[in-house]
Amino acid sequence: MPHISQRGIEMPNSPIRKLAPLSDSAKARGLKVYHLNIGQPDLPTPQEALDAIRNIDRKILEYSPSDGYRSYREKLVGYYANFKINVSADDIIITTGGSEAVLFAFLACLNPGDEIIVPEPAYANYMAFAVSAGAVIRAVPSSIEEGFALPPIEKFEELINGRTKGIMICNPNNPTGYLYSRAEMNRIKHLVQKYDLYLFSDEVYREFIYTNSPYVSACHLVGIEDNVVLIDSVSKRYSECGIRIGALITKNKELRKTLMKFCQARLSPPLIGQIAAEASLYASPDYLLDTYDEYVERRKFLIDRLNRIPGVYSPIPMGAFYTVARLPVDDADEFCAWCLSDFEYEGQTVFMAPASGFYTTPGLGRNEVRIAYVLNKDDLGNALTVLEKALEIYGQGRKL
Repeated sequence: MPHISQRGIEMPNSPIRKLAPLSDSAKARGLKVYHLNIGQPDLPTPQEALDAIRNIDRKILEYSPSDGYRSYREKLVGYYANFKINVSADDIIITTGGSEAVLFAFLACLNPGDEIIVPEPAYANYMAFAVSAGAVIRAVPSSIEEGFALPPIEKFEELINGRTKGIMICNPNNPTGYLYSRAEMNRIKHLVQKYDLYLFSDEVYREFIYTNSPYVSACHLVGIEDNVVLIDSVSKRYSECGIRIGALITKNKELRKTLMKFCQARLSPPLIGQIAAEASLYASPDYLLDTYDEYVERRKFLIDRLNRIPGVYSPIPMGAFYTVARLPVDDADEFCAWCLSDFEYEGQTVFMAPASGFYTTPGLGRNEVRIAYVLNKDDLGNALTVLEKALEIYGQGRKL
């Protein structure tokens, strides 16, 4: 029998989706499963996008340009200008979701064996894309006790060697909801300058910042313009995960030329997705405001209720729509699986993402989960009641 590739063996399972078969089985048994595991917003997609799809008047659904339709990229220039991100249409490459943007960035910038430094916990697919590129993640752990603030920059510098090629951040952060301050971003900038590194910055949650702290984009950092690779997506801000439209933005012309080789090899980003994404730029200002206000309410509700559950602690997330919570369990992977396979409360159970999958350092996150507050407050309230009951029963010794 042929052997599986080493790359395939090393590819990590998704902590967000790996328990999906248990969830499916729970539903087959008639249980209501509250999905707190995945960042799939339940809020409506802009009507403008839906209308654009319904009103497509084309005889052929053709390939789009490999870097995406220019009309869409030109409109994105105005969108980014609203955040004081000054780019041209030529600086923007449209990708098949933000995921492809990260993958192409790693493929274009990193050789096999090269290293990138990532504060953890981090979005799990960064690890998967690094494996795909043959690169190595070197993690700098942040702690729940410090609200997942950026670790001391000295911890980053200790890891830098001849193989180090970049730093990867997510701001606001998935999975923690942390928002990097200007001072923290400047510390990263100085390190990027000192060692001439790439700065890969995933900023897909920029619309969702819940404090008075400013949003500091990697593109705001003066002096490292050619080092910055910005990752973006419409999935979260417009509740359009399924259209698979993202963007990669860089002022580095040589890098863009290289990226285009990968773009051409995969032919083109989704045509219909670009039609919807471009139409979404015409969404009413009330759309984003109402979405923002809803997440503000959910965040307050969730964190208040979580921290009232005995033994549970979550810092207050400053952005995105996730939080990492510490539970009074020894093994959150086991507990999350047990919730789906062996537990129910009044015909309900809860699906969370074990946080260990967001760390590469062995042993970290074993008693933590990532919770996405993408359900309405009624469902969130029910889910938290179910979680509290599950912890109570689990703590009495009913384990797998």
